[in-house]
Amino acid sequence: MSSSAPPEVRVWVNGALVGADQPAVAALDHGVTVGDGAFETCKVEDGQVFAATRHAERLDRTLAGLGLPAADHAYIAEGIKAVLGAGEPLPFGRLRYSVTGGAGPLGSDRDSSPLTYIVTAGPQPRPPASAGVAVVPWVRNERSAVAGLKTTSYAENVVALAHAKQRGAIEALLANTRDELCEGTGSNVFVVRDGVLWTPPLESGCLAGVTRALTVEWCRADGLEVREEPMPLSVLEECDEVLLTSSTKDVLPVDRVVGLPGGTGERVLEPGPVGARAREVFGRQSALHLDP
Repeated sequence: MSSSAPPEVRVWVNGALVGADQPAVAALDHGVTVGDGAFETCKVEDGQVFAATRHAERLDRTLAGLGLPAADHAYIAEGIKAVLGAGEPLPFGRLRYSVTGGAGPLGSDRDSSPLTYIVTAGPQPRPPASAGVAVVPWVRNERSAVAGLKTTSYAENVVALAHAKQRGAIEALLANTRDELCEGTGSNVFVVRDGVLWTPPLESGCLAGVTRALTVEWCRADGLEVREEPMPLSVLEECDEVLLTSSTKDVLPVDRVVGLPGGTGERVLEPGPVGARAREVFGRQSALHLDP
């Protein structure tokens, strides 16, 4: 049987390095049976993790929102050290760590099993200069019990991203139930109107992205006006620029939007000056501050 995981991915589970295809998680782990868990994805530059503290804090917020016990961050740090030290330093890569509810029943009930810890790392292609996005026909529920939490229940995102990639896009964009612009499957979204950066507020149901927060903070400190306010999904039809932010994309200009709500189908965009400035600010500040 051929390997289903890239051999360069390094894996640590509950205290031990294991092969990427080696069985290491129990079949009845609640993260497997019902997606009961939290995770974080961090950028790795030259073997070092970017914004590690902010990611750890968000993991705590997700676990608390799920009603799971607090994570053992010293234990996670052991896993991070193990996977990053298991080979040559990654010039650019993705670190992901997950904490699940541990072994549980076949249904949604929980028992008192210890948490399961999984840490992985591997190389990641650097983001392109710009990319296309697709508006998908599904919505984020801003009133969901897990709205704004980074849980391992990601099937909704898998479906949306596959829909976008079938249309030649790198990411899907979703509205919320109020038909407001919300987020991507693994990214936050900004638009530019009249020289101002706008991004949906956390109340829209979007994830509190680490890169999103740093973009807002650093751009404001650099003199750019940034507003966190609700916007109709139709803003994508008339805004001047669109940007994505995520841990492995940093600040990424959007050059094409497909599936627009007004029936116009596709809109081609030229990456503009505000996005270029936001990207430069983020690149400059992130080079200066490893753990901002």
